[in-house]
Amino acid sequence: MILYRCLAWNDRARPAEADGPLWYPRVFQGDGRHDNPDLYGCLYLADRALSCVVEQLARFRSQPLTPALLRRRGLSLALAQLELAERAEVLDLDDPVILRRERLRPSLVATRQRAVTQPQARALYEQHKKLAGMRWWSTYEAQWANVTVFERAARMLRVESVYALTLEDPVVVAAAEFFGMRTH
Repeated sequence: MILYRCLAWNDRARPAEADGPLWYPRVFQGDGRHDNPDLYGCLYLADRALSCVVEQLARFRSQPLTPALLRRRGLSLALAQLELAERAEVLDLDDPVILRRERLRPSLVATRQRAVTQPQARALYEQHKKLAGMRWWSTYEAQWANVTVFERAARMLRVESVYALTLEDPVVVAAAEFFGMRTH
């Protein structure tokens, strides 16, 4: 399965080192949808590049698009294309059969309330010992799939490519258009 990650990237770091495309940034986790850094680290990936870039630009949607918005912690934002091994078990939280089996409601999976989604993720992680991650829909566009990949699945991920984003990159332009951000 091909997935995408938008990250603050150090182009000198090895893939699994800090600020590399396969680094699980547990030190920065705690506020995210499925974060439980005391138990696991996780990567937030997407089934398409646009979805993960939209996630990075969302908090700036009322601002003009400038080079500063493509930097985090002094590092360039980059787009990584990753391959998750086919054997990886990913729980599809968009599948009614799975939701019923796990006793989850779509409204509780989609909520922005971390006091709801973090305990759900913890319970699923603990109940499914081989679970690599969870697939769920983007809150920006329901047809876009996001995938939270747990650190225990690190060996099942491989970097296909990674590059620094620019204002002219088509995916950045599309994300800015999605929010109606001015580009000048």
